[in-house]
Amino acid sequence: QAQLVESGGGLVQGGGSLKLSCAASGSIFRIAAMGWYRQAPGNQRELVAHFTRGGSTTYADSVKGRFTISRDNAKNTVYLQMNNLKPEDTAVYYCHAFITTDYWGQGTHVTVSS
Repeated sequence: QAQLVESGGGLVQGGGSLKLSCAASGSIFRIAAMGWYRQAPGNQRELVAHFTRGGSTTYADSVKGRFTISRDNAKNTVYLQMNNLKPEDTAVYYCHAFITTDYWGQGTHVTVSS
């Protein structure tokens, strides 16, 4: 069964860094568009960074220059390097993949203290 499992969340001070990982089970994910969304309390889920199936990337304006998405196809893993974190980055971060339907991970919490 296709599955996405995130890891790497936690508590960090403002200005710090975290790296999230999303391991995808199933070789089908090698052709998927994959990336990251986040949802803060009381807010809608929003795009953070994402690969298209063609391999290009898109970022939310709020994270440009601070976050970097990368991918290791041999490991079926997508990463999100987050630098210069701000309290407003506090959210649950979800791995997402789209092939013919949407797949979501269970989410990993990121808390940034001021």
